[in-house]
Amino acid sequence: MTEETPLPAGLREPLEGFLRHLALGRGRSEHTVRAYEGDLLSMLQSARQDGARELPDLDLARLRRWLGRQSEAGLARSTLARRTAAVRSFMAWAVREGLLDVDPSLRLASPKRHPSLPDVLHQDQTRRLLDGLADAATQGDPAAVRDWALAELLYATGIRVSELVGLDVDDVDQHTRTVRVLGKGNKQRTVPFGVPAANAVVRWLGARASFVTGSSGSALFLGRRGGRLGQRQARETIDAALKALGDTAASGPHALRHTAATHLLDGGADLRSVQELLGHSSLATTQLYTHVSVERLRSSYLQAHPRA
Repeated sequence: MTEETPLPAGLREPLEGFLRHLALGRGRSEHTVRAYEGDLLSMLQSARQDGARELPDLDLARLRRWLGRQSEAGLARSTLARRTAAVRSFMAWAVREGLLDVDPSLRLASPKRHPSLPDVLHQDQTRRLLDGLADAATQGDPAAVRDWALAELLYATGIRVSELVGLDVDDVDQHTRTVRVLGKGNKQRTVPFGVPAANAVVRWLGARASFVTGSSGSALFLGRRGGRLGQRQARETIDAALKALGDTAASGPHALRHTAATHLLDGGADLRSVQELLGHSSLATTQLYTHVSVERLRSSYLQAHPRA
């Protein structure tokens, strides 16, 4: 753990304990733990400036001053909301551990997020994207076959790019057309996929041998040097394919996740099923896509209805 000014032990040790809890007890990724650390350090450093030396010194007044300083520094409302949520998680853990008798963050009001609707592809755009990658794959380049398969699987399942590149060959069951996914918090779920994705994956499994080396292991998607395909390369592949469409602001693999969720809801899938498929811990996260569907419907109405 690093910080600009060393924290007193009464603040540093609880923070270290909470970060261990996130990493070991909750199975959070290294990236997530670092994000929590940064958010909580901003609060603890502010409290230290106000004379706090131990966790019980963190009263509501000090938390409000911290939030005010963050706002005056020009932080976005979404950042303030995220940092406040991190503080609430930390305080709740401290109460459960007996480090605090009362949680002062329960009365801490944070700015409401202005939810931004994700860019999604229309069905025609999705078809052109996948057909373009399929056409490139017919030329026989194993990398092109791989890129087609990963795009088809991303759209068919809505899984995260980190989950996609983490797949092993035996995670894919071609008989049931399902994929076993290890998501956030090491939670495992099974996600179905359709015939087009199945065909693309079969083609890739046939071409995969061209990339296999002694270090390939059981990774489903490989880079040209034989190692497991990285998230960055997967993002670059999808970014290039989306840019080639020329008529969308959507970018990156997450656009296909957004698109899959929106198309499922457009097609009549219920919210709970989509939540389970996406691996969302909160239904509120999945509900964002209902707003996307409504906005798309509104846009179509305004364009098509003669008295709109």
